[in-house]
Amino acid sequence: MRKLALPFVATTCLALAALGCKSSAPAPSAEKPAPEPTGPRVYATNEVSGDLTIIDIGTAQTIANVHLGKRPRGIHASADGKQLYIALSGTPIAGPGVDESTLPPPDHSADGIAVFDLAVRKIVRTIPGGSDPENFDLSKDGKKLFISNEDISSVSIIDVDSGTVEKSFKIGSEPEGVRVSPDGKEVWVTSEGTGEISVLDPEKGKITATIKVGHRPRNVAFMPDGKTAYVNAENDGNVVVVDVKSHKMTKTITLGQAGVIKPMYVLLSPDASKLYVSTGRGKQVFAIDTKDNKIAGSVEVGARPWGMTLSPDGKTLFTANGPSNDVSFVDLASFTVVKKAKAKGGPWGLVALP
Repeated sequence: MRKLALPFVATTCLALAALGCKSSAPAPSAEKPAPEPTGPRVYATNEVSGDLTIIDIGTAQTIANVHLGKRPRGIHASADGKQLYIALSGTPIAGPGVDESTLPPPDHSADGIAVFDLAVRKIVRTIPGGSDPENFDLSKDGKKLFISNEDISSVSIIDVDSGTVEKSFKIGSEPEGVRVSPDGKEVWVTSEGTGEISVLDPEKGKITATIKVGHRPRNVAFMPDGKTAYVNAENDGNVVVVDVKSHKMTKTITLGQAGVIKPMYVLLSPDASKLYVSTGRGKQVFAIDTKDNKIAGSVEVGARPWGMTLSPDGKTLFTANGPSNDVSFVDLASFTVVKKAKAKGGPWGLVALP
């Protein structure tokens, strides 16, 4: 068979094109994006960048970073798990020893508790939270927010439905951690500057007790029976045990050298058999056996771990590592770091949901 000359082939193709003929080869299709993972997720507030990082737990994949506003810190889920409450603050970041007179003035228009809808991934409402809200907890019925107002040394009670500040109470300086007791009758608020816990009775609407607990307490964890509470004392390298009924310290658990090991956050395991303690510059998480209040182990998790949370199945502990902008996954069976996921800028608080 005689081969066609190339000029003939080219001429024929041009003629077919002029007649409107189309190539039989299929057009390349647009590449479809990979489906988003649908498993349980961990949500991290980023204090520096002002974002919420959404991480898939199964793959340790960062799904999204959603901008929230200024300085998001405290975070809690609503009772139905459909929304997140997130504390926002327009007060500039100032660590210990920083001369606040050198900082820009606070932008109190940015203060509030953002209500973040997980289905649409955006803020649908902002509830007034008083000045410089840092952390908070919800009442057992979900109708009230109890908020620490760091810059004015107070705790505020907020009605969620109306979005109004019902009452505010002066307490010790630099309040941070807020925790409602298991029976809902007391709200404990840590004051870093004065080294104490203020006990608020929400029913009576007054501060009923003050408990000295050491230097720079940040958080509280109540045992499920409500008889015992654990509080970190950051600058002492300790965790203190408090009898809830008498409002008195009963024991001090030393984790390490003060200034090197700096307990930041306390969190109980689902069965309350272990207390987990992040240690900031100490880079570790300690496990304390709550039966005898002795150290059961420790693991290095990353740079300055702060906030923590547990996976919905209780098998994995997550830590927010601020300086390295990541979240560590700690397998609790082996007590080892098995994965890390990237956050945006200065992860602070964590919540995990199915």
